[in-house]
Amino acid sequence: MSISIAQRERAYRAYNEFFDLAERKRRWHPFNDVPWEKMDRDKNSEEVAICLETFCGVELYVPDYTANGFNLTRNIFGHAWFQANWGYEESKHGLVFREYLIQSGLRTLEQYYAFEDKIFGQVWNLPFHTRRQMTCYGALQESATYLIYQAQKEKAKREGAELLEKIFFFISRDEAAHHGFYRKVLQLEMEDDREGTISDLSHVVANFQMPGVGLIPEYDERLKVAGVGISSDHFLQQGIFPLLKVLGTDRRELIASLQKSRMAAAAARAPEKPELAPVQA
Repeated sequence: MSISIAQRERAYRAYNEFFDLAERKRRWHPFNDVPWEKMDRDKNSEEVAICLETFCGVELYVPDYTANGFNLTRNIFGHAWFQANWGYEESKHGLVFREYLIQSGLRTLEQYYAFEDKIFGQVWNLPFHTRRQMTCYGALQESATYLIYQAQKEKAKREGAELLEKIFFFISRDEAAHHGFYRKVLQLEMEDDREGTISDLSHVVANFQMPGVGLIPEYDERLKVAGVGISSDHFLQQGIFPLLKVLGTDRRELIASLQKSRMAAAAARAPEKPELAPVQA
């Protein structure tokens, strides 16, 4: 699919805005800006360990995420350099989760590396295969992740866990910024091709799964631990509906688009009726 100069320039401007705000207001240092000396004040438990270990496991797939992302976006500066920044910021999240697990004693080095070996035994592949569909996926996934980390930050604050509260403050702020970039790009896509963008978004929403599904060890069991995930209704109300509103669409338009796509796919799969042979006199 060819990309016009105007489209490439708009993507560049969107990236520039993201990068500028990150450099001026959002960059943080995993060791200098995080109050590790408050570790002993946090109330840790196996529930905390499972949450952080799961989050860390998802971040360990950053090499797969970025490699696949670059393959889709390498010819569009704004998209590709955002992918580079995204990978850098997500790697910091994984680093902090790892440090907390080890420094707190929630996991030994041997336990952590055994978990890491299981993670690296699997490979993350693209759930969707076009740049626009993956932009839709990115907007949804970053929104869901923000909601999860925001809830973790509020929980830590209630419990007086100052270190965890600070960690989730930095990380949830990053996720909000990532969501903002994807949302901006989708707005540009809507301007260029509203029908096609709605079709892609409806397809992604209907088939959406978080990246840990099928990859993180015992993922279904981990989801039973409070804080690892969010409910479908919470994601719908606080993640999907706000995105649709910003894009100027709604649930009904998405459902109509999805039904249209499914009918077209069904028609394409249906065998053609054979022509009847002429009746011989």
